[in-house]
Amino acid sequence: MKRILLKLSGEALAGEKHTGFDEPTVTRVAEQVKQLAANGVEVGIVIGGGNFWRGRTSETIDRTRADQIGMLATVMNCIYVSEIFRSVGMKTQILTPFACGAFTKLFSKDRANKYFSKGMVCFFAGGTGHPYFSTDTATVLRAVEIEAEGIFLAKAIDGVYDSDPKINPSAVKYDEISIQEVIDQKLAVIDLTASIMCMENKMPMYVFGLNEENSIVKAVSGDFSGTKVFP
Repeated sequence: MKRILLKLSGEALAGEKHTGFDEPTVTRVAEQVKQLAANGVEVGIVIGGGNFWRGRTSETIDRTRADQIGMLATVMNCIYVSEIFRSVGMKTQILTPFACGAFTKLFSKDRANKYFSKGMVCFFAGGTGHPYFSTDTATVLRAVEIEAEGIFLAKAIDGVYDSDPKINPSAVKYDEISIQEVIDQKLAVIDLTASIMCMENKMPMYVFGLNEENSIVKAVSGDFSGTKVFP
């Protein structure tokens, strides 16, 4: 593949601490993306904010404000992860849909393409810039905009199962499944809005476990043991 969109779970980057950052985990991600870039793959990255903030955690807080906090959590994640990428010798840029002073650049497709042409990894932070839309939706939106060949979802679980494997030890993992089946069975790979966007824009997804050794490189190079979700 020439260009991909990698979605990283905020919780997965926190490691066993489940909050904040686990630097060895982030460094392993950086080394893998560096290997992809060396092989000519252009990588855009979206990071969730769940290691800092998960949705509306209090009824006291207005939903719009809660979502804004979540957007800022993704900006913090991208700034941190971007710096770890730079520490292993990569060039990066962070793009947001709203102004963050000198911290980031405003997103546009042309600007992203310019950075890709310079061999840079582009971090797409801040979600869509609007409340009521998740980082799932932002992931699909950016993938479609930059014309990625696929979305790679690096999760704490190594694929899509017919039920929650943490609860049901007999849960069965799919090798392949359609996005329509994901919607019909309410498997919650990504949320409904993002699922429909994938289907309408014929965007494939590859779901795999972040914690498996060299999992990102393997997934992109075809040595894939997760679940392909086809549109």
